[in-house]
Order: sequence, then structure tokens, then C-alpha cells
Amino acid sequence: MAVTGAGLEGIIAAESKICFIDGDAGVLSYQGYDIRTLGEHATFEEVVFLLWNGRLPKQAELDELQAGLLEYRELPAPVAAFLKGLPKDVLPMAALRTAVSMLALYDPLAQDMSPVANKTKALKLMAQTATIVTSLDRFRKGNPVVPGDPRLGFAANFLYTLSGKKPDEVMERAFDVALVLHAEHELNASTFAARVTAATLSDMYSAVTSAIGALKGPLHGGANEDVIKLLLTLNSPEEGVAKATDMLANKVKIPGLGHRVYHTLDPRAVFLKDMAKELGERTGHVKLYEISNAIQAYAKQAKNLNANVDFFSASTYYSLGIPVDLFTPVFAVSRMSGWTAHILEQYHNNRLIRPRADYTGETPGKVWVDIKDR
Repeated sequence: MAVTGAGLEGIIAAESKICFIDGDAGVLSYQGYDIRTLGEHATFEEVVFLLWNGRLPKQAELDELQAGLLEYRELPAPVAAFLKGLPKDVLPMAALRTAVSMLALYDPLAQDMSPVANKTKALKLMAQTATIVTSLDRFRKGNPVVPGDPRLGFAANFLYTLSGKKPDEVMERAFDVALVLHAEHELNASTFAARVTAATLSDMYSAVTSAIGALKGPLHGGANEDVIKLLLTLNSPEEGVAKATDMLANKVKIPGLGHRVYHTLDPRAVFLKDMAKELGERTGHVKLYEISNAIQAYAKQAKNLNANVDFFSASTYYSLGIPVDLFTPVFAVSRMSGWTAHILEQYHNNRLIRPRADYTGETPGKVWVDIKDR
């Protein structure tokens, strides 16, 4: 792998046991488990436990994790009041960033850096980040917040508390798999931001707030929103191909195609492509899948561009009834599992992250010129 300074591309910045990626072979694994294995067999809660502990849970351990996710769902009253008082047109990622930071003000464990306290905070963040996102959408639409149902798993509870309707088994499983696929991805920008903050021994809330700030940027977390906005302007696969042809001819990036790390098909896209098709057929949005598929096939043939995780997750989320401007916050709900895993790992074997810069400025030693002579 070539090592360059631009964007730290190819530079090893940390040792980690959490995630392995081989971009040339299209391999992604969490704690040694291939993403295909996890996508086919694991629940999101099992993946959360795996990321935090390096192994799959036993039944009693999984039950304990699920109970904790239910126990900590409710937001502190001031955080709920903050969300309720926001303007209706507030950017959801900005609201999420601020609300997650506020959680620290009402957690007596916020400054406790013991391993037990940090594990508890990770559990709280997993539960309450989901509640922030669904509550924000309920409040801005003038609807009451829906309490979680203890009989439902994490994925089903999210969809239920967002819409007020319990999802069927297919929708629940599709969203559960989507959460699994988005849970972790090595040292992406937001995870690296979290580890840099954690390395100063700042608290976990500060570290995940840094991560959310990085995810908010359109070069990191917003691609699936851009994908669905593009798809909704198109009426047929033929129109999609014509649009893609024009964009490529004018060197305009097609959102959701290509990846900084993967040089072949993103392994996560395989699952999402199948789910987008199935959900589209069930919900009447199959045209979005058909347009997506046509664009991806053309881009692959014309420029060897492969779909990444965002390309088919866009129509998947849309078919699940998730508002477009919540796509990136939903990404954060899932990735909170990976962020907290990396923060826990950073705390366990910490060293301050302090890289150097390759100076390209003027030669040091310039002569001072008094202001009247400048």
C-alpha cells in the first residue's frame, strides 16, 4: 500500500483488534467475524456485544445487554425538553450532536473513567442516541413520544418509536441487518476523531460528540441522503442511466459509488441491494431499486465504479419510512456501537495521539517589519 501524507491515506495511525478491512479483496470483519457471516446470522445486539467484548455473547449476557438497552432508553428530562423546543427545521445532525453532548450533564458517571463506568456509559449512549433521533422526529411533527416496548428488540423499537407502528418481521430484520452493516468500519473520519479525543482522556461523551461532528460532514455521513435525493428526481431506469452518463461525462461524482478503501464491491452493498429490492416490492418503492440497479450496472461497465454501503441503503431506509434527513442520524445510531468500542479500546491502552505535519510554509527566520513600514 502506498503511503502518502494527503488525508493520512495509507498511514497506520493505531493498533486495533476491532475491525479488519482488505479493500482489494472486498473483506470486512468485526472481531474476526466476516461481515457476510454477521449479516446472515447476527442480531444487532449480538454485534454490539461482539464489538465491545471481542466475542459473541452467551444467552444470559445477551439478555443482560438487551435489558440495559431498554432500561436506559429514556432521556433526561432537560434533554427531552431541549429537543421539544427546537425549531421545526433544525438540522437533525446538529440537534443530535448537541443533545448527545448534553447527556453528559445529567449522567453522574460522566467523569468516572473506570472500566465499569465506561461500559455503562457506552450502554447508555447506545440506548439514548436512538431515543434522541426518534424523539426529535416525533416532536418536530407535533406527535407525542412513543415509549419503547420491552417485547421488541433494538431495531424494531427504533422503527416503532419513530412511526408509532410496529414493523413486520421482514422490515424489522432488514433494519436490523442495516444496523449490523453500519456498526463499524475501522479508522474512518468519525472513529478517528473519537479516538483522538479519547486519547486526551476526555470523557466518553466528549469523544462521541467529536465523532458526530465528523459524521455530520457531507464527505463522510451524508452520501445516502444524496443518493435518495438523486433517485427521487428520476422516473425510470433509462432516465437513471442517462443521468449517470451525463454526470460521468461532466466529471460529477455520483453519490454512493466508489469508496476510499474498497477497490472492489463493498461487501456491505451486497446485503443492502437484496434488501432494497425486497422492501421496494413490499412497500411500492421498487422503482427506486430498479433505478439504483441500472445506475450501478452502467457505472460499473463504464468506469468500473462499484456501489458502496450508502448506495442501496438509501432506498432501503426510504422503504422503511425513515425521513430522508434522518438517514445520517440513523447511521450514527448504528455506528455508536463502533465508536464506543474504539473509545473503550483507546482507554485500555492509551497514548496521546499527536501526529506531526509536513511543513510547506516559508523558511523560518523572517525579519520583523514594524507596522509603519509594512
